[in-house]
This record gives sequence, structure tokens and C-alpha cells, in this order.
Amino acid sequence: MAYNASRFDDKVALITGGSSGMGLAAARRLLTEGAWVVITGRDKVRLDAAAAELGPRALAVPGDAADLGDLDVLIDAVRERHGRLDVVFANAGIASFISFSEISEDEYDRVLHGNVKSVFFTIQRSLPLLSEGAAIVINASWTVHRGMPGGALYAATKAAVHNLAHTLAAELAPRRIRVNSVSPGYIETPMFHDNVSAEAAAAVVAEVAAGRIGTADDVAEAVAFLASDAASYINGQDLVIDGGLVAAVTAARM
Repeated sequence: MAYNASRFDDKVALITGGSSGMGLAAARRLLTEGAWVVITGRDKVRLDAAAAELGPRALAVPGDAADLGDLDVLIDAVRERHGRLDVVFANAGIASFISFSEISEDEYDRVLHGNVKSVFFTIQRSLPLLSEGAAIVINASWTVHRGMPGGALYAATKAAVHNLAHTLAAELAPRRIRVNSVSPGYIETPMFHDNVSAEAAAAVVAEVAAGRIGTADDVAEAVAFLASDAASYINGQDLVIDGGLVAAVTAARM
């Protein structure tokens, strides 16, 4: 994996859900390329461990990205430490894979808050600090592009933030702020293993043309690209990072 040690020199990046998985991998990547990074997460033990790993160029602020009070504390911390933002990776989210007929109102509210409210208000609250020409990347999902049994609620929330990228790309255009999304496929993260059994994980590989489950670094590479000047003419788009899961039919699926 190639790195550009100065691509994000003196840039300030905010990553929600940055204590593990894709968020932590993106934080590592941006730090390696010169950025200052602010991460947040609900699990303080994981967050403290991530902060210790990332070092002094990272600021860890505990909180829930779906809680507006916590978001205000987060933005105040960014303002006090750096005074601006150049990159936002709205990554925080939760999983829910339940039969459509069994989804309760409580579960509906929980997942909508965790996957839509968190992204919507993270970006809204970040606006006053975003520099002209900043980049926003939203974490959507491959389920936006292909139906999956048991994924109705999760996919609906990810479709909402996928569309938000299109809308905000237009609305924030006067400030030259680009907004794109990434749609990861099956990615090796703690959330993946919390929701997919070892037996199911083996079956998943047969569905992926690349012949493997993706890594958090695969997603971090794409996030760094979309946040960089190399993607300066890419706006309102979705980058699917799935090893061919959506677009390619493997022999095992025929």
C-alpha cells in the first residue's frame, strides 16, 4: 500500500466511530499522510486504546455521534484544539439484521438514530468549522446497491445517508466542499464478527469475486483518496468497496 507522507500536511480530520474498524484504519491512514486527527466513539475503553495507539497528533473525544449534546462538546473540542476542519469522515453507525416482520418501533428508532441522525448532525454541526474546499466522506453500505434478506432497516438507513451525499454535494457547492460516500462490502471489523458467524463468514467469501473479505485498510485507502486533492473533481459520488460483491456474479452463485 503506497503512502504519500505529505498529502494531508496540516489538514485537520474528524472521524466519528474512530475507535475501531474502518474509522480507526482511516485515522491511521490520514495520520501517516500528515493530518491532525480527531476521533470520537461511545466506548471509552476502545477510544482510549485507539488514542494511545495513534499518538499525540490525535485527539480522542468520547461521545455518541447521535447525541446532539455530545456533538456540541466534540465540535467545541475541535474548535479549541484546531480552529477548523478540512476532512470529515462520518463513519459512526450500528448494525441491525432482523426479519422485516419482526422489526419493532424501538429497533427502528435505535437504528435510525445510530445510522442517520449521527451522520446528518455530525455534518451539520461541523459546517461552521469546515474550510473552503473541505471534503466530507459518508460511510454508506453495499446493501444500498443490492437487496439482502433481513437487511431492510439497515439498508434503508444507509440509503438515506447515501442520498444525503448527493444532496449536500449540491448544497455545499458554493463553499467548494465536496461530499462523497463509500459503500463497503463485507469488511473484517469487530462489527462484522459481531453479526456474522464463522460459518456464514466462510460462505461470504464464495460470493466475492476478489475471493476474500475486505480489510479496514481497503476502506481507509478509498476514504483518503476521496478526501484528497486527487479527487478534486469527484463530487456527489459513491465508491463501492466490495471486491465485486455487487457487480460480479461468481461461479458459486450460479
